Amino acid sequence: MNAEQHDIGVSQVAAAIAEPARTKILCSLMDGHARTSTELAAVAEVSASTASAHLAKLKELALVRLHVQGRHRYYSLADKRVAQALEALMVIGQNAAPTFNPRTPDRLQFARTCYDHMAGTLAVLLHDRMIEAGWLLDTDEQAYRLSDSGEVLFEGLGIDIKDLSTLRRRFACPCLDWSMRRPHLGGALGAALLHTAIKRKWVTQDLDSRALALTALGRKEFSSRFAVELPVQVTAEQPAPIESRRGAMANPVA
Repeated sequence: MNAEQHDIGVSQVAAAIAEPARTKILCSLMDGHARTSTELAAVAEVSASTASAHLAKLKELALVRLHVQGRHRYYSLADKRVAQALEALMVIGQNAAPTFNPRTPDRLQFARTCYDHMAGTLAVLLHDRMIEAGWLLDTDEQAYRLSDSGEVLFEGLGIDIKDLSTLRRRFACPCLDWSMRRPHLGGALGAALLHTAIKRKWVTQDLDSRALALTALGRKEFSSRFAVELPVQVTAEQPAPIESRRGAMANPVA
């Protein structure tokens, strides 16, 4: 691809994302779940036919992927790079201010999914603790590696470090958190940590938003295993009202 074709490609993708309904569709898929065109039409607040047209354009530009299972058709983000680009645009899209006051709804700000890994206050606190304790070590490639003690920590969680190292993706890297404006842990290691937290019921995931709820068990385990002090927050046993959950879905910049 020559320079002119590259410029045209960038402008086409930027124009596709810039359309408000498409922005809502893409952001709603950042939790890693696949959804039907009917569900996405409701999220974008457009008709079914309009949503289908938007999805066709997003698919044409390789921003979403179509999954066909029998008579059912589902859409998901094409890959993690699309989610990373959206997260970066959320950061760029905010006006600079003398002091930073997050506008993300409280539950999403505290803990949410960032495609396949954890984001929000909880994830940033864990990231900072792992750096402080020397479990995560910087490399020269904007990436992390685990120290010996870090390997012991993650292997103690049942995470196979050697297996993660063989995957065709970055092992561990900083991912700028939109609400906190500081990095959380991304890459294969970040995805494995979220998978483990959900499997062990340390956090529970909303079905209709990106929000993660910290359970009482999760608070205990994160505090004891990572020695991180967590702020008081609504737990999974005390779900937020349905109105606030719907509001979170209606706000694509969460």
